[in-house]
Amino acid sequence: QVQLVESGGGLVQPGGSLRLSCAASGSISSIYDMGWHRQAPGKQRELVAVISNGGIINYVDSVKGRFTISRDNAKKTVYLQMNSLKAEDTAVYYCYADMLTLYGPSIRRSDHWGQGTQVTVSS
Repeated sequence: QVQLVESGGGLVQPGGSLRLSCAASGSISSIYDMGWHRQAPGKQRELVAVISNGGIINYVDSVKGRFTISRDNAKKTVYLQMNSLKAEDTAVYYCYADMLTLYGPSIRRSDHWGQGTQVTVSS
């Protein structure tokens, strides 16, 4: 079974930092894009950052200059370093990965999601 397991969320004061991690495991043949979405209460889920397997990176405008996405392909892990956190960054953060996975004799490409980790920025 393919899984994405996140860690690193928590409570932090405004201006503080957190580092999220997300590790993929299971019958994985290839990983393409990896990234992070977030969903704040009463709002739609939004893409925060994405990194391709070639290292091409995109951020939502509101986090540019404050967040850094990276990945370790050998560990099948994506990271999100969040600095200068603001109250409006408070949300549940979900990692995702576009992967080629094995299902018995077949192979399938699809998006997989983590369970979500809460990030709360408050004094």
